Amino acid sequence: MDTIRLGGKMLPLVAMLALLSALGGCATLSDTTQQQLTVHAIAQNREVAGVGCILSNKAGRWFVLAPGRVTIQKSAGDLAIDCKKDGLGAANEVVSSRFDTGKMIGNVIISGGLGYLADKRSGAGFDYPSTLTVLLQAAPAAVEEAPVNATVMF
Repeated sequence: MDTIRLGGKMLPLVAMLALLSALGGCATLSDTTQQQLTVHAIAQNREVAGVGCILSNKAGRWFVLAPGRVTIQKSAGDLAIDCKKDGLGAANEVVSSRFDTGKMIGNVIISGGLGYLADKRSGAGFDYPSTLTVLLQAAPAAVEEAPVNATVMF
């Protein structure tokens, strides 16, 4: 069996490979805390350009003109997407972040779950869907009040 010398001790190659793969578990150490997202807006079954969108989570707020790309700070919490285009409508969507299960296994093996807590705090181990599509809803038509015919008597 192949071995590797580490600190004066011989480790089997298989054990060394298992150790290295487990060390990749903590996303705070190995991943970025930022993520690039693409935002698309749909109205009346077609993509619409020039839609202003604000994305927000516990880590901050970002603006993008859809269709477009924006780099956000990751978070373990939900991401709210609020879009609007005058004369066309608005959209309010929420997407959840997801933790990479491969990283969670590494966290449990190496740190007994403490790495997961670090990743949750930094947001590094969490990802949002890379493409977000929002559906614009037309604003309800304003109801005009009928003029009141009043007769004034003296």
